[in-house]
Amino acid sequence: MSILTVKNLNHGYGGREILKDVSFRLLKGEHVGLVGANGEGKSSFMNIITGKLEPDEGQIEWAKRVRVGYLDQHAVLEKGMSIIDALRGAFKYLFDMEQEMQDLYMKMGGVSEDELASIMEDVGTIQDILDHNDFYFIDSKVGETARGLGLDEIGLEKDVDDLSGGQRTKVLLAKLLLEKPDILMLDEPTNYLDEQHIVWLKRYLQEYENAFLLISHDIPFLNSVVNLIYHVEDKEVTRYVGDYNDFERVYEAKKTQLEAAHKRQQQEIAELEDFVARNKARVATRNMAMSRQKKLDKMDIIELAREKPKPEFNFKDGRTAGKLIFESKDLVIGYDAPLSRPINLKMERGQRIAITGANGIGKTTFLKSILGQIKPFEGEVELGDTLEIGYFEQEVKKKNKRSCIEEIWQEFPSWTQFEVRSALAKCGLTTDHIESKVMVLSGGEQAKVRLCKILNRESNILLLDEPTNHLDSDAKEELKRALKKYKGGVLLISHEPEFYQDVATEIWNLEQYSTKL
Repeated sequence: MSILTVKNLNHGYGGREILKDVSFRLLKGEHVGLVGANGEGKSSFMNIITGKLEPDEGQIEWAKRVRVGYLDQHAVLEKGMSIIDALRGAFKYLFDMEQEMQDLYMKMGGVSEDELASIMEDVGTIQDILDHNDFYFIDSKVGETARGLGLDEIGLEKDVDDLSGGQRTKVLLAKLLLEKPDILMLDEPTNYLDEQHIVWLKRYLQEYENAFLLISHDIPFLNSVVNLIYHVEDKEVTRYVGDYNDFERVYEAKKTQLEAAHKRQQQEIAELEDFVARNKARVATRNMAMSRQKKLDKMDIIELAREKPKPEFNFKDGRTAGKLIFESKDLVIGYDAPLSRPINLKMERGQRIAITGANGIGKTTFLKSILGQIKPFEGEVELGDTLEIGYFEQEVKKKNKRSCIEEIWQEFPSWTQFEVRSALAKCGLTTDHIESKVMVLSGGEQAKVRLCKILNRESNILLLDEPTNHLDSDAKEELKRALKKYKGGVLLISHEPEFYQDVATEIWNLEQYSTKL
């Protein structure tokens, strides 16, 4: 049974064509990975089918009475609501039914026999729905999902307004999973999950009986949960059966076949054009030349996909730092309340350290405390001499209305436009991206613009807060290569072992200092 049918979809933005004549079909129970390079249109496609964006043309048809669940990281969680209240909100329709049933019971005393029979029938129907949906086990379900995503460690009575960005995403994801819709729409759900909670989500999706559509650049995660891949490239969406590894094999084979066919066709075209040029003027061979020209005119030209710009990340090494990078002395971090016990840690020149630990324990706060952006509750941070720091912030909240060119020019005002464009192109951005406003770019493209600033300033210590969150696989591999080559120190927050294990020589788990666990 088809849950969703998309026909002849076209979508563009600011003169840039993003999706062209796309058709797509999702069947009941299919587990789909939506993949493609940064900026190809994956999130735009997701936003169009969920009604958040209007397409320029095309039809989007959902089956009747299909419940769609979309992980929207901008959804509102009201101040004053606890985590448990937010999660129980997944069952609001059942609580409303229970209230309706209670109201019907209250009516029973003063009605006729016929009306009583009708009320009893309605009550029976509602009771069946409640039983079928395990209404009387809701708290047990909520508790199990909260534990799976680590929300019980935060405290289920905590006000949602006091949560970090990663914790809020966990609450929204848990609520969505509890709703158990006919189709789950998940855009990079692992970005803010800790390793053990990614394992739990993986198991949950493997056993999920309904359909889901998943955008993710986490290849091991994708391989473990999907049975279909839809690949977004060059404005098209193409279907492949199997997991991501199966897709890569078939895609590379098709690409090789197409390149061989294109080469043969180009050779044939060259021979035909040469024959026509040499023989069209001669009376004896004019007819043969015209025949070959007709063949040329009717030929379906094989087009190769345009070569995607591959990012080239090369950090500029600054002068040699002093032996001490920083030392925290009885440092207690936090905003309105302490997040940690006293932290005594020291980083020296040449160390490459990955910071790990659960969401909300203060990993980002620790980095910002080192940089002096947040004042410590207690203790202090001593910074070394001659530090040249490159800092990659996890998320930039405000909408950036500048173009990419303006954004880099502000950082490097003496550069020519050619130098600005070249620097952005080296980060894997096309001319269309470079001339767009930063706010309309995908998360991965925005991350590349921010990386561009750090790459082009000399540094001897890099502080990177989840730099791979939105990057596609090519950009992740290139960033890993660049960090391994970099001569300065690295302090990296990451939840992806496949990434940080190849970069870091030491791991600091901040959970041991947390007051939240």
